Amino acid sequence: MIGMTSENIAAGENIAAVAHFAARLRFETDVSDVHADLEAGTPGVIVIDSRGDEAWRQGHLPHAVHLPTARIAAGAADVVPAGSRVVTYCWGPGCNGATKAALEFARLGYPVKEMIGGYEYWVREGFPVRDEHGVRARPADELTTPAGAACGC
Repeated sequence: MIGMTSENIAAGENIAAVAHFAARLRFETDVSDVHADLEAGTPGVIVIDSRGDEAWRQGHLPHAVHLPTARIAAGAADVVPAGSRVVTYCWGPGCNGATKAALEFARLGYPVKEMIGGYEYWVREGFPVRDEHGVRARPADELTTPAGAACGC
């Protein structure tokens, strides 16, 4: 047990919890939501792969734009149309590269979210990737999503 029940959450703690989780959703998104936006053709969403050149060649989201973190300050205006919402990603949960990239975009004044899970979870959920051989997808990893279905959250 984590030591909290609905009876012992003080009103101030609950307000802080709501603020905390609302802020996370304001600045983070997940691979399923990004995939849904891309499939729906949601206007104004630009997905930025902030990894290096070798990682990009290994595979990336089919609709992503390659802009490594070190090049964001100099190159953002060239690849992100005015009024766009930026989503950054890097390798995965063990990497804070997407966070660093999102910080760079925020410093430049762009509305930005970090795609939690990164490239790793994009692949693990069975979504398509593009590499030098074209677009392909691996079967979904049953540890990350139900086989053949969305998680439903």
